[in-house]
Amino acid sequence: MRYLPLTEDDRQGMLAKIGVKSVDELFCDVPDAAHLDGPVWDLPNHQSEYEVDRALSALAAKNVAAGSCPFFIGAGAYRHHVPASVDQMLLRGEFLTSYTPYQPEVAQGTLQHMFEFQTQICLLTAMDVANASMYDGPTACAEAVMMANRITQRRHAVISGNLHPHYRETTETMAQMTGFTLEIGQPSPQAAEDLIKLIDDKTSCVVVQNPDFFGRLSDYTKLAAACQAKGALLIVAIAEIVSLGLIKPPGEMGADIVVAEGQGIGNGLNFGGPYVGLFACKQKYIRQMPGRLCGETVDADGKRGFVLTLSTREQHIRREKATSNICTSSVLCALGFTMHLSLLGEKGLTGLAELNHAKASNLVDQLAEIPGCRVLNENFFNEFTLQLPKPASAVVDELAKRPILAGVPVSRLYPDKPALENLLLVTVTELTSDKDVEVLVRALREVCK
Repeated sequence: MRYLPLTEDDRQGMLAKIGVKSVDELFCDVPDAAHLDGPVWDLPNHQSEYEVDRALSALAAKNVAAGSCPFFIGAGAYRHHVPASVDQMLLRGEFLTSYTPYQPEVAQGTLQHMFEFQTQICLLTAMDVANASMYDGPTACAEAVMMANRITQRRHAVISGNLHPHYRETTETMAQMTGFTLEIGQPSPQAAEDLIKLIDDKTSCVVVQNPDFFGRLSDYTKLAAACQAKGALLIVAIAEIVSLGLIKPPGEMGADIVVAEGQGIGNGLNFGGPYVGLFACKQKYIRQMPGRLCGETVDADGKRGFVLTLSTREQHIRREKATSNICTSSVLCALGFTMHLSLLGEKGLTGLAELNHAKASNLVDQLAEIPGCRVLNENFFNEFTLQLPKPASAVVDELAKRPILAGVPVSRLYPDKPALENLLLVTVTELTSDKDVEVLVRALREVCK
């Protein structure tokens, strides 16, 4: 009962206050067809705390943890080393218990680290301004398209077929709910897309990814110029943020908006979340940018201080006139990002990115010697597409028994594309050892015979 402090008299008093006779009346709007006629059959009755702990521990033991075997999974979520100091600092009460500052100027520490985070994102992406984070990469992508619609006063977006399916699907959902249209290309693991021919006077934006879903790197400078000529915006999405330690940033290609998933720096895989979305744009579009933005100023005594600026764009203040329904940010994950990147520094990030690419290149060279296997990418960062002589899902299942987590079958994200069923996304990071590579290559030789 310690977790249910209300007595029966307390509950009856609350029900009488709101004018209903029973708790069931609170659910009167739920149709009878949706009601269960008994307990959920496959769930046990209530148990003691230690019994629940034992049962959940047994379930958890069925998982294969990322660090317990050779691990080559990526496809939008990446296993990088997070220094122990980052996790330890995040546990400090000042950080762990802080939340959205509705009296923001009182929370100078929170505002300062948000400001530093924004500064880091601008430096990484070569963009003018960045907000204080979004929920994750896919939601940031959908928000960017809606932002482009507002800026251009158009409601038709061109989406690269090589955009990560999660980013595309999130944008599709927003399109259905808010009434704009999408022209979506076909996934193309080898041939480059010709998106320029799809841009016309009705196009609000073109959305691309770099490296794309299949790991291929591109320079979108010509595409940015073509968008500008037609009055459209170029949105560049980045799923692997560590890549910006080595490749040309989107701002230098002429991107108008950059969105990214920041999980790869300062945040573990965490079973898929929480993650941290990054969002940056050109200065002239700042008033249409969703989310919140921290600014630097001086106080009455002339000392450096920080303020929450442009917050009147947010849903909890402007309601239906807000630029976004996002009214908070992934501040704790953003702080982990800032801590990790600060510890790395510019030289450290570059070194980390170079190590990722070097290790991936080493694996590519060895995979090229396996009969029936072929790497489709001419260029890549730390992730590439491997064509196998048989369905990738079957190969992954077989290797998982060994146990080796060999990558992500493309068919998992494109189940309706049989032409892609032999493709495997393989990712290599600084945590991939030479022994891991040796084990994977030997196992693929055996399984792909």
